[in-house]
Amino acid sequence: MKMAFTFGAQGFILLAIAASFLVIGEARTIVVGGSEGWRPGFNYTDWALKTSPFYLNDKLVFKYAPPSDTYVAPNVYLLPNLYSYRTCNFNSAKLLATETQGSGEGFEFVLINKWRPVYFASAAEHGSHCSEGQMKFFVIPLPHPN
Repeated sequence: MKMAFTFGAQGFILLAIAASFLVIGEARTIVVGGSEGWRPGFNYTDWALKTSPFYLNDKLVFKYAPPSDTYVAPNVYLLPNLYSYRTCNFNSAKLLATETQGSGEGFEFVLINKWRPVYFASAAEHGSHCSEGQMKFFVIPLPHPN
């Protein structure tokens, strides 16, 4: 009888530990730019500083209007390094979302396995969305606090 009680107590402790990880490590869904969405003319570097910290497994959602005859929609690129970010150089960048993927529910990017800076920008309008429209920011996802 004592052996069953010990196993039950150990099982309860493991369950409690697992539950605490779920609460502590719960990922957030964050709309990039908040109510402003992903658009030229908004300071995303400032937004990222005010919204931080970002954690591993947080989901960033990029929402933007689709292109039209009068509107050039942004896109979303992952830049490889700080130099590319600072200069808005897209030569080695990876396209994450096209001009049409931000409408509706938006484009989602999960911050996984990267405890290092992650650089985002829009290359629309030959890079002017990035260089002149302030459509760039970076995050450094951290492990969830214990």
